[in-house]
Amino acid sequence: MPDTHVLTEAETSKFVEANGVKVHYNEAGTGAPLILIHGGGPGAGGWSNYNRNMGPLSKHFRVICPDLPGFGKSDMKPLGSPMPGWYAETMAAFLRALGLEKAHFIGNSLGGMVTLKLALEHPEMVDRMVLMGTGGSLPVFSTFPTEGIKTLLFFYDAPGPSLERLKGFIGQFVYDPSQITEELLKQRMEVALDPRIIANPPMRPNPKTPPEELWRDARLTKLPHETLMIWGREDRVMPIDMAFPLLKQIPRARLFVMPQCGHWAQWEHAEEFNRTVTGFFSA
Repeated sequence: MPDTHVLTEAETSKFVEANGVKVHYNEAGTGAPLILIHGGGPGAGGWSNYNRNMGPLSKHFRVICPDLPGFGKSDMKPLGSPMPGWYAETMAAFLRALGLEKAHFIGNSLGGMVTLKLALEHPEMVDRMVLMGTGGSLPVFSTFPTEGIKTLLFFYDAPGPSLERLKGFIGQFVYDPSQITEELLKQRMEVALDPRIIANPPMRPNPKTPPEELWRDARLTKLPHETLMIWGREDRVMPIDMAFPLLKQIPRARLFVMPQCGHWAQWEHAEEFNRTVTGFFSA
């Protein structure tokens, strides 16, 4: 009989200490390790971003989906820590804590930037990587920062977080906003209103430690990794032309464009996404 069991957040939930902080993660499956790193939107977390992917992917891989510190159930990110450098070092420590020397990676938005930084600093720890609507680049034609990025960075500033602001932000993530359910908004809002996160929003800009512009890093041209960039053609958060500087520089990169798709390719077109990345990592 076919396996009809549906994974739950609770049954896959675990904790480990890495880089001096407690990191929460969800894990399922066996085989080659695959790390899924989420984006940086209000209320984001590993399970929230990848709950449509963990089950199908866990049939082929040992899927490990952390909450980056400052998000979900993990400890907070230290004030003033460099972005994305501190996260990349934390993910390196996370792998070591799990006894892993190397893994495949999928990174969405902020998670893509963290994955790319990890590949630059610790290339031996990254096998193949998928960068989905990734940060760390700059659009060739589009205006940037987009309205979505502005909302992300200043969500906790006056007039403060609200369900209406969150709905407007999440609505920019997808091609068809009617897919956004009240349940999804409620779950994300509950996480976003965590007093720890309100006191120290992980994405709030810090003039003393501005985000690195990874697209300027000369080491990109020497990255040895097979790289798949997945982009929604209608991405209004990270426009598709942000892919071009990375595509031109990373030697073994290719670009897969999903039509009628926004920033959440893994959620909005989950079946195609799961099929595509499974083939990529299995090749």
